[in-house]
Amino acid sequence: MKNIELGALIALFTIIMSSCLVILNTEPHIPLLLCVVCLSIFGLVKDYKWNQLEDGMKKGIQNGLSPTLILMMIGLLIGSWMLSGTVPTLLYFGISVLSAKWFAVSSIFITIIVASFTGSTFTTIGTVGVALMGIAHIMGIPPAIAAGAIICGACFGDKMSPISDTTNFVPSILGIKVNEHIRHMAYTTIPALIVTVILFLIIGMGHGNTDMAQVMEMKKAISANFEVNPILLIPCLIVFIMAFKGFSTLPTMSAGIVSSLILAFIIQKGVTLDKVFTTLQSGFQLDTNNEMLNSIINRGGLQSMMWSVSLIFIALALGGLLQELRVFDKAIESLTNLKRKGNIVIASTLSSIGVNLLTGEQYLSILLPGQLLKDVYIQKDIPLKNLSRALEDGGTLFNPIVPWSVSGAFFAATLGVPVLEYLPFSFILFITPLFSMLAAVFGKGLNHENEIGDSQKIA
Repeated sequence: MKNIELGALIALFTIIMSSCLVILNTEPHIPLLLCVVCLSIFGLVKDYKWNQLEDGMKKGIQNGLSPTLILMMIGLLIGSWMLSGTVPTLLYFGISVLSAKWFAVSSIFITIIVASFTGSTFTTIGTVGVALMGIAHIMGIPPAIAAGAIICGACFGDKMSPISDTTNFVPSILGIKVNEHIRHMAYTTIPALIVTVILFLIIGMGHGNTDMAQVMEMKKAISANFEVNPILLIPCLIVFIMAFKGFSTLPTMSAGIVSSLILAFIIQKGVTLDKVFTTLQSGFQLDTNNEMLNSIINRGGLQSMMWSVSLIFIALALGGLLQELRVFDKAIESLTNLKRKGNIVIASTLSSIGVNLLTGEQYLSILLPGQLLKDVYIQKDIPLKNLSRALEDGGTLFNPIVPWSVSGAFFAATLGVPVLEYLPFSFILFITPLFSMLAAVFGKGLNHENEIGDSQKIA
């Protein structure tokens, strides 16, 4: 594909998405589907057969089946944790301990700890993230600020966790050690975290108010409608332990759902099999005579994730088409013409961001640039840890601030805050790629010998 054609496609997609999302304020589904149609027409004009284009879309969707199943499981998990009283119990104790002034910073460190032990932003957002959003609502913290703090902490903890899937995936495709990859990421993620914490400290002083009368009223409402018992936190413990022990996400989620349903039958009043099935399908529904509590607990269920699932399917179909048409190959291969090592690292970060913006798929934003640029780094004698960091910073971390991405769709649906609203407060997600590129400008880590050995260098 010629660069002029790639530029025209990017411009077209940008016009479609920005005009629909920003100007018309529409949902991203139909604009993204329109991009799929335009790209399909482009493929037919370039003499591709329809069967090829259809196969490309199918492959793209197949590659995203695993995260899609996880989204549906988390919908079931949230519903079951509401029914059992697990989340209401977290709310009850949380509003007793946290204060509005320190809420944002506290949320960052709470989610960092949970994500570090579970190795998953999805698990963290779907569990303690939901509870923290409820606490923020009670304390009068703007939802966008609360969501931004929660997402920042969860993403940082996930990236620095040795049991994270992407943290292991990136070095595996490049042939470097996980601990080396994490140490090199620290040069950009830790400074970005420090800046993020400072910004939230400043923001936290001007938002929210811990009204003790309101807190007492909320605790009374929770106690009146749920049995509050520390035993109800057992599902949280099970999920965290299983994730830390390396169990796959789906079995871990299943254990959290089953354990919470067992506790619901044992501890909560009026739980029937019919109510369990209704909750798992359509979400938890209860009129507590407290409007604020109703808005917090009435959520979850399989159907709550269908907005995200449908969006992800369309984005994955677009990503599959882009791969089938080899849209990125020519652009990324052109990086071999760059002379300075720092420029190559910067271009690598931007390549991951570009794939993210066009496909919304974090694994694709890692895999495509990683596979195409690995030999370039070896040829230019640039340590591969720089590529691994660029892929994480521009791929994994940038993904949640793309409205049609897998992470963005999930975070928006789970936390109840649109991507464009929490984006300005997701400081670490765009500061980290910036620091990554600044590190490349100043040549940080670019002059060490590759550990793979001279025999593997490409002449």
